[in-house]
Amino acid sequence: MSEKSERVKCLIVGSGPAGYTAAIYAARADLKPVMYQGLQPGGQLTITTDVENYPGYPDGVQGPEMMVDFQKQAERFGTDVRFGLATAVDLSERPFKVTVDEKHEILAETLIISTGASAKWLGLESEQKYNGFGVSACATCDGFFYRGQTVAVVGGGDTACEEASYLAKLCKKVYLIHRRDELRASKAMQHRVMKAENIEIIWNHIPKEIVGDKAVNGVIIEDVTSGKITRLDVEGFFVAIGHKPNSDIFKGQLEMDDAGYLITKPDSTQTSVPGVFAAGDVQDNVFRQAVTAAGTGCMAALEAERFLADQD
Repeated sequence: MSEKSERVKCLIVGSGPAGYTAAIYAARADLKPVMYQGLQPGGQLTITTDVENYPGYPDGVQGPEMMVDFQKQAERFGTDVRFGLATAVDLSERPFKVTVDEKHEILAETLIISTGASAKWLGLESEQKYNGFGVSACATCDGFFYRGQTVAVVGGGDTACEEASYLAKLCKKVYLIHRRDELRASKAMQHRVMKAENIEIIWNHIPKEIVGDKAVNGVIIEDVTSGKITRLDVEGFFVAIGHKPNSDIFKGQLEMDDAGYLITKPDSTQTSVPGVFAAGDVQDNVFRQAVTAAGTGCMAALEAERFLADQD
């Protein structure tokens, strides 16, 4: 062990609902967890405005404020929360070696990975400008705010069709903008979209700019075949072109699916390496909700505690 190495019972990589919940449970179990928050402390919720579907906040809460609450609770029980990014890992033997910021080596008896996933964006400047003010990457999270209004969804896969179908139950009108002339979604999802009277598919178009004042009031789209520019009046714009799990540093060391989501054992957060657990959106490509992420964070900490008890 080099001078710069530090040994810990439980290392949590990544924050957000999964990481902070794991920290709360691990700290209460006297595992003295150390957490490195990663590039986006608090995770995706820090770029979300109103959160109204998390239990315990009857009047709703701002995403960043909620993550501050989570962090305070984790710290109250003794979690050592640090700002830093895991840049390399060696999971070939225990204790696991995790390098932080390319210089500090941690030797961890157990490792909880809660690095989350990042929504894929179109890359438009206006997309970031209106993020949280009409632009969203989660219909389940934000659809309620557009009840009775007109919105647009961009994408052509299962995610886009699911988001459009969900929004169609709440909104007056849903435009589904797709750059091709056929959807990539499963047949079942395609049928659901085609049957919905208030979903209109805009074929062969791409968004060029999202427009608005303080909030979104329209999107400029371009016909990829003719180059013709059109404006759609919408109050909400949902990007549904997929998510990318933040799992690159674990490639070749942990089992993952083709998209990069970490594979965990059924009814467990245990990865392919005993003593390494994965919680939240880095292993969940189905639900991707704060409350489900928190649930798996709880599971990961309990499983880490049991794993360490079995080693004694």
